[in-house]
Amino acid sequence: MRRRPADYRRLARRRLSSWIWLLLGSFSVAGLVLFMVQHHHHQQDPPQLIVERDAKIENVSPPRLNFTEEVTSASSFSRQLAEQMTLAKAYVFIAKEHNNLHLAWELSSKIRRCQLLLSKAAMRGQPISVDEAKPIISGLSALIYKAQDAHYDIATTMMTMKSHIQSLEERANAATVQTTIFGQSVAEALPKSLHCLMIKLTSDWLTQPSRHELADENRNSPRLVDNNLYHFCIFTDNVIAASVVVNSTVSNADHPKQLVFHIVTNRVSYKAMQAWFLSNDFKGSAIEIRSIEEFTWLNASYSPVVKQLLDTDSRAYYFGDQTSQETNSEPKVRNPKYLSLLNHLRFYIPEIYPQLEKIVFLDDDVVVQKDLTPLFSLDLHNNVNGAVETCLEAFHRYYKYLNFSNPLISSKFDPQACGWAFGMNVFDLIAWRKANVTSRYHYWQEQNIDRTLWKLGTLPPGLLAFYGLTEPLDRRWHVLGLGYDVNIDNRLIETAAVIHYNGNMKPWLKLAIGRYKPFWLRFLNSSHPYLQDCVTA
Repeated sequence: MRRRPADYRRLARRRLSSWIWLLLGSFSVAGLVLFMVQHHHHQQDPPQLIVERDAKIENVSPPRLNFTEEVTSASSFSRQLAEQMTLAKAYVFIAKEHNNLHLAWELSSKIRRCQLLLSKAAMRGQPISVDEAKPIISGLSALIYKAQDAHYDIATTMMTMKSHIQSLEERANAATVQTTIFGQSVAEALPKSLHCLMIKLTSDWLTQPSRHELADENRNSPRLVDNNLYHFCIFTDNVIAASVVVNSTVSNADHPKQLVFHIVTNRVSYKAMQAWFLSNDFKGSAIEIRSIEEFTWLNASYSPVVKQLLDTDSRAYYFGDQTSQETNSEPKVRNPKYLSLLNHLRFYIPEIYPQLEKIVFLDDDVVVQKDLTPLFSLDLHNNVNGAVETCLEAFHRYYKYLNFSNPLISSKFDPQACGWAFGMNVFDLIAWRKANVTSRYHYWQEQNIDRTLWKLGTLPPGLLAFYGLTEPLDRRWHVLGLGYDVNIDNRLIETAAVIHYNGNMKPWLKLAIGRYKPFWLRFLNSSHPYLQDCVTA
């Protein structure tokens, strides 16, 4: 699960609010306008009368001053100076907007004198006297009247501020889009060290025919269809990621020889994947490597998603210029990752493994920390999918993933239904076939050909296809967010059976979150000579 665009928008607004706060001092825009209205009512009083009027209410202060109370007291010169200074700051900004630099300079000079006097009063612990306040208040009042004479009135102020805030929001939104695009570009790029490893492994496979025979033996092993063993499936083109998933799973298993891993990759990574898993020991577990191109039945005439992925318009949508067209489209919605058929293969598990009854699906960006074999004995209560729910926060409800303005969605689903996570799921394949979940998935893909029901990834169609067929698991089975959330509680991570680096900050990338990376590196065979050579190179 990737970081949501709403999170980036909230961050941009927080930054915008901070800018406005610095601009206006300690007053909000609404407070500033209210103050200006109040000040406007007294603009008939000349500056000298203001000082004389306030001098009448000067009180004797105690020996040691509580400056917080002094600034908030309606009868103090500190309060009047603070308010005058806030108003003057606004006029500085407006004067600059109207290119009246001399007035802006005069106001700034008085503001600095006001700040200095307030600082001295706070340091000495004594209230500001009328003699200290009089010249500054008179000077500021005269300049504020001068600004009003230049027609910098309330309406001008409000219009100027509104225009500037709108401009800042546009700039913040543009920066957010750029940040997301750059983050995706880094996340999608294959590091040079991994590219180097792929080349070396592919070369090994091509130059060592004996490994082909061993691979054929593994593919014909009876263990691959033995339902008394524990089966796991991983769909990825990342050799190192798959290796960490397998290694972490067998390292934490009580009986690793009873584990069977079914890995599906693409033709580009197939040779390197075979060479890696044949040259490394995984504690006697069985490992099957297959290429997705072998599944000739998975074609456009059978699968709506294959038809969509081959569609010219779909490819243009995902690979087109994100900066010039559809600027209102959220960048991660258009991530080309979603054109990978490997990403959709999870919906065809019963057909890929027709003889299996139960299987655990693992994403390639997870690390296993506990024995997962107890998952196979969990009672799913006739449900198909065992998954950890993610609705502890509101944005993981169904209405955040699906378009409930469409009657096809609103008539069949509860908008407040709890979402759940892909990444570590236990599937009852007998129940899957009985409920015909893959057909349900096909139906919703056909309905969404124009991308109006949902736009992003495989989770939304999963929520639809497995609706009413998902058994919630204990949260400790699957902890998410290590690829984007820097504030996950260490106790939650330590007690988790599976930790998931969902998000752009994958553990094999330089932009990975540092405090989470050791959990992944622990299961990487960094002593392998190819890895050492490639990292050094």
